[in-house]
Amino acid sequence: MNTVRRKPPIPAPQRVSGTLRLRSRKADDEAVAPDAGEQAPEAAARPVAKADQKPATKPATKPATKPATRPARPAQSADAGRPARPASGARSKPSGPAPSGAGRASRTEPVRQARKPAPAPAQGAHARPASDGAAPAPEGVRLSKVMAERGICSRREADEFIERGWVFVDGKRVSELGIRIDPDARIDLAPEATRTQRQRVTILLHKPVGYVSGQPEPGYAPAVSLIGADNQFDRDTAQRFHPSQLKNLAPAGRLDIDSTGLLVLTQDGRVARQLIGDDSKVEKEYLVRVEGTLQPDGLALLNHGLELDGVTLRPAKVEWINDDQLRFQLREGRKRQIRRMCELVGLKVVGLKRVRIGKVKLGDLPLGQWRYLREDESF
Repeated sequence: MNTVRRKPPIPAPQRVSGTLRLRSRKADDEAVAPDAGEQAPEAAARPVAKADQKPATKPATKPATKPATRPARPAQSADAGRPARPASGARSKPSGPAPSGAGRASRTEPVRQARKPAPAPAQGAHARPASDGAAPAPEGVRLSKVMAERGICSRREADEFIERGWVFVDGKRVSELGIRIDPDARIDLAPEATRTQRQRVTILLHKPVGYVSGQPEPGYAPAVSLIGADNQFDRDTAQRFHPSQLKNLAPAGRLDIDSTGLLVLTQDGRVARQLIGDDSKVEKEYLVRVEGTLQPDGLALLNHGLELDGVTLRPAKVEWINDDQLRFQLREGRKRQIRRMCELVGLKVVGLKRVRIGKVKLGDLPLGQWRYLREDESF
């Protein structure tokens, strides 16, 4: 190959139009116009750019030797350096800068298919989650919740009975936790569950002042520490105490450390829900000794109209027993409720004793002693 044609002229970018293709250096060398009086064989075989001109004839002979010096390059015309176009019916296109998308269709890149737009949701239809396979919301109500609401047992006891296979729903045994049922389904307990409930005890304690009913406080003993064989009031007529009965024995309601009277401790979830549940309607009676001067409308406010912590209290029954003692009958038990109520109307509580919970009375139970709730008693 002639060394004169190794570096082809660089085409002007502003003059390039049409389809661009990659060509080898050999083809580019051959595309350069030769010196005057000298034509490459390959270039002579190709047609010229203009359609009305005839192709140049092939020279008879090729110079035997290379010229000693590089001849001067002829002046380039407007079409100089443009790659030759194929002769198969190619049409000339107007000169000028090529559009930004020119030549893309001829590349070997795969053609991307246009994405179909997502169908618009129907008018009035609610938006659905992106995942069509999302599980539907479970139907029915948890079995343990239904059992607690019916007073069959507490939710904790219900889970225990279900795990042991002691629960039947519409005659079918259920042993799977978390199962949901129809709220109106029939629920029965196995005999084993009934015997277990009978073994759970409920204890009535006459709590002295200085004992806390719930969590122990520094320097004070919990009321449950008074439950033992030594201070059982009904040891001659009822079952004998066993230390296993202290397991899961918890107070069903609070009684302030400065108060005395009837306190219920139970292992039975049904009793606890009945006394301290959110929907409990069990009435509690207190004898309250006060001092101070009651404001003119104080008694009416004690019966109904007071608020504690921004919450209106339920209606109560409050009346004078004597000059310094009131009887309170409440259906709720907020922390230190009676003492705070009296402070709002100008009174100070100096003594408080609970004498009744529901239909169960303190009676003649001595201070500091306890007894079992009898089978013929209920709250």
